Amino acid sequence: MVSRIRQRWRLVVVAVAACAGILCGLSGTGHGLDVLLQQQRWALRSHGASGQIQIVEIDARSVAAIARWPWPRSIHARLIDNLHRAGAATIAFDVDFSARSRPAEDAALVDALARAGGGVVLPTFRQRSGAGQAGWIDSLPFPEAREQSVLAAVSVRPDPDGYVRQMPVATITRGLPRPSLSAMVAQTSGRAGESFRVDYSIDPQTIPRHSVIDILEGRVTPGALKGKRVIIGATAIELGDNYAVPRYGVIPGVVIQALAAETLTAGVLRPVSWSIPFLAAVLLAAGLLRLRSARLLALGATASVALLFGASLAAEQWLRAIVPLAPALSVIALAAIASAIVRAAAEAERRQLFDAESGLPNKAAMLRWLQRNPFDAVVVARIAEFERLAAALGADQMGETIRRLNDRVGLAVDGAPVFRIEQAALAWPATTEHRTVLDERLAALRATMLNPIEVRGRRADVTLHFGIADAHHGTPAQLIALAGLASEQARETHSGWYIHHQDDHAQLDRELSLLGELDEAARDGTLKVAYQPKLDLKSGRIVSAEALVRWHHPVLGPLSPDSFVPLAERHDRIRPLTAYVLDRALADAAEWRARGHSVSVAVNISSLLVASPDFFEAVVAATKRDDFVPGGLIFEVTESAALSDPESAVQALHAFRAMGIKVSLDDYGTGQSTLSYLQQLPLDELKIDRRFVQHAHLQAADAVLVRSTIDMAHQLKLKVVAEGVEDQPCLDFLAAAGCDTVQGYLIGKPMGSDAFVAKLTDFRHAA
Repeated sequence: MVSRIRQRWRLVVVAVAACAGILCGLSGTGHGLDVLLQQQRWALRSHGASGQIQIVEIDARSVAAIARWPWPRSIHARLIDNLHRAGAATIAFDVDFSARSRPAEDAALVDALARAGGGVVLPTFRQRSGAGQAGWIDSLPFPEAREQSVLAAVSVRPDPDGYVRQMPVATITRGLPRPSLSAMVAQTSGRAGESFRVDYSIDPQTIPRHSVIDILEGRVTPGALKGKRVIIGATAIELGDNYAVPRYGVIPGVVIQALAAETLTAGVLRPVSWSIPFLAAVLLAAGLLRLRSARLLALGATASVALLFGASLAAEQWLRAIVPLAPALSVIALAAIASAIVRAAAEAERRQLFDAESGLPNKAAMLRWLQRNPFDAVVVARIAEFERLAAALGADQMGETIRRLNDRVGLAVDGAPVFRIEQAALAWPATTEHRTVLDERLAALRATMLNPIEVRGRRADVTLHFGIADAHHGTPAQLIALAGLASEQARETHSGWYIHHQDDHAQLDRELSLLGELDEAARDGTLKVAYQPKLDLKSGRIVSAEALVRWHHPVLGPLSPDSFVPLAERHDRIRPLTAYVLDRALADAAEWRARGHSVSVAVNISSLLVASPDFFEAVVAATKRDDFVPGGLIFEVTESAALSDPESAVQALHAFRAMGIKVSLDDYGTGQSTLSYLQQLPLDELKIDRRFVQHAHLQAADAVLVRSTIDMAHQLKLKVVAEGVEDQPCLDFLAAAGCDTVQGYLIGKPMGSDAFVAKLTDFRHAA
């Protein structure tokens, strides 16, 4: 099927390109291109003149020496005699002798013509009547001169653009066909009205030239003119006999006559039909369209153009044939462009259907597959701790890791295609109706994943959580989403895999409803901010508070932050939620200061917001408030937030500190931070996670971790906050270990602003 489609579009492209070439050939629209190509061929074929045709030029030196113009005809008579004595085989004049002069001068010229045997060529020419008169005037030499000479036409007719490219073989003057001067000199014949292309590959500078004055005074090398064909004409600028020609600019008419005679001597350049290279181009275009890569297409198109041009150059050099290439090149160009467009469209579609990092087909490709093929379920495999894995491996190694993972998954999916639907998730269609078979395959795959994936000498432990959605639960797009949610459920419940049930739809509906209500709760004040105090162990006073969001739902009652904060993160609501908490915390802290309590307030910042430009702008606006006090606000960020994009995180944290905001690394000990990494982060304090603090006074391993963390932090000039302090022995242990600040139920549970002020007062009195 794909092969037939490709064959059809190739035929269409070739047909369209051929039609364009035919149109170009019939209309002559490619004439300008052929002119340019002709110039290139002339340049490549550039060569010297034969030397058999020579110019005797009426140059500036001769005009100055004789000091009058027109010259007396006796001067021309002497010139004929000297040339005849020098042995010139042909003497041809490109000089007007149509008007009579003094009788004695005319007689001298006629006698010289007779002495030369009557074979001297004199010019005839046609010119427009002028002065508003219609028609043409034919000019011939005066009658006595005509009788003692051979007549030839010297008319030069430029093309419409003013350049002389063609010369006549013969023309009619006074009702008689006469050979052109160049045809007479070249000793060729032809019909009146015929013309030929002048070969401008001949370098006019190589045509031998002699000054009239030198010949008159006998200063020509003996034998230089013997047997040569001589054309006599004006080259002095002031005589005005100049024309524009290709390659060489403006040159004298006599030089053009000499070039034309050289062309006829070597063989006329005759144009051939454009259809010959056109047919060759159609065949080449058909071959081009079979090339499989854009690079080969470009090389093939270039080679095709070079081949056609080379063939035209060879035809001109050895066959004396001028080959028009514009129609043929238009076929090649259109075919190449059309093929490039088709390939670009195919590449764009490929990019839309494939993941750039791993090369695997993506979610769009999976949707297309599911719409066209039967299946029983969709399976999504979610990579646990993907952000940390990506940060550790880097983009290049992460792509290779996904490919290696795909190799393992491929062994367990019974030949089904595997798609990368998200950065952290692979998916595939399951085509078995037996759930036990699917369960066995997933169990085997999980067992396989116990072995690390090795990439470039590094071993990466990859854990997968699977989600399954049956085909009858929705559209392909819905099934991918449902299986993805099921994989999240498997991750959150630490189970191997989770199968989406119909009841889960109700949960989804509740989540969607909560999302809408969450925005409204932030607007109407239903959301509250509670503050958990932090105790400074040295002074015994509360020095800070962590701001924690609370939501008392009008129907569902009090909701744990775990029920809506992750939801807000997944659905891009975390920025307005954090902005609400930040605004409320700054306002409450300002009120505390007004009541004589100068304490800082800490706000938790999601990993999604640390490097967010929108959140950064909100923070900038907050620091410009009147109630903002530098050093009075702390941002608590998790290790995952710093590790997911270290460069952006470090940059953002530096910017926060520059605004007067302190930075605390939250949940320390649960991630993979190293001492060298901590040195890079612009931190003010470390916050040890509660799971290590709660039993540090009872368990030696936890005690070692807490003490070493405190010592390390102090060496880095960081304060240490321990959370999860719930009894006095734990507090005593931390005080002995040198901890700076503690937080937990022993100090105080999260409470409203007024209750927190009362707590501050109690601790102040106790101190």
